[in-house]
Amino acid sequence: MKIKDNIATEFDEFSKDYTNDMIRCVPYYAELISSFTEYLPSKFNPKTILDLGCGNGNVTNSVLKKFPQSQYILLDASQEMLNLCQKRFKNPSIEYIASYFQDYEFKKNAYDFIIAGFSMHHCGSEEKKNIFKKIYRALKPGGIFSCSDLMINRNNSYHPALIERWKTFVLSNYKDHSKWEWLMEHYNEFDKPDGFKDQLIWLKEVGFKRFNNIAIDTYWMHFQAFKD
Repeated sequence: MKIKDNIATEFDEFSKDYTNDMIRCVPYYAELISSFTEYLPSKFNPKTILDLGCGNGNVTNSVLKKFPQSQYILLDASQEMLNLCQKRFKNPSIEYIASYFQDYEFKKNAYDFIIAGFSMHHCGSEEKKNIFKKIYRALKPGGIFSCSDLMINRNNSYHPALIERWKTFVLSNYKDHSKWEWLMEHYNEFDKPDGFKDQLIWLKEVGFKRFNNIAIDTYWMHFQAFKD
């Protein structure tokens, strides 16, 4: 399996068996998906929800079950992923937009809940800082930005050990090394993870003051940032 020229075409190809591959390639995938609804404030009832990097809609599906009356915008660079979502949901309250995060025009004070599942790591540090600023402005007062992802800087001394544990997990699901080899090619070409502590600083700099973070296993994490 060879990687593609850009992240959009990469996920056009990956869309063919997305959920199965994510479960078998991403440790704690199910737990990280459930975190989007499990840790929300009890009285939180968002009317407008933006999914950044929706993939085939697994995060949206989880949130949709909890908030079926909400208006949704699903954003992804891969048109094939959006096509899968359209077939999956058939919901007139969902809008689909093919765009990279950097190119999307975030409306000011427009969303109650912005979610990002396994998508922010495709953005470099400076891109994250800029996107966090846009997210803060786009949230309504009382809104929440919620993210599940791998959060570790490649310079972290634990990074080599993380890769070895990750490899053990993937090879326990795919005996053929070709999937792991493709995953690392993808990781080295397209993934730009940053540690949670760095991201917390950037989130504070744009205006977020309250946070809730859940470390599923040290660096596989979920966090919520609240706009007061």
